[in-house]
Amino acid sequence: MRVVNHDESARRFFIDEEGQRAVLDYTLSERVMAITHTGVPQPIAGRGIAAQLMRAALRTAQERGWEVVPRCSYARAYLARHPPILADQVAESGAQHQSDLLDEALEESFPASDPPAVGSVS
Repeated sequence: MRVVNHDESARRFFIDEEGQRAVLDYTLSERVMAITHTGVPQPIAGRGIAAQLMRAALRTAQERGWEVVPRCSYARAYLARHPPILADQVAESGAQHQSDLLDEALEESFPASDPPAVGSVS
């Protein structure tokens, strides 16, 4: 399993792998975590890394009592497939392989490389 790092001052979760850095950026206002960007460089894409970043962000939000608002397309798509209450159960159950396969398919449909969505209108 990869190590997910959390730089709270930068409001960023990240994974370093093979000289590449995958990131999940968020803002925090009051008790609302807005996930604004997920990015996985192409050389390490398709390995479930964006999903692992999402699970870490959701776990942190749950532990701290934060509401989560998905602002980037990957976070919206991930939460549509994995409601927050189920995300931890999936990660901790024996269904990890199935979850990773679903997330890889999701990443192909919604690349985790959207530019930050701060201030954009859908």
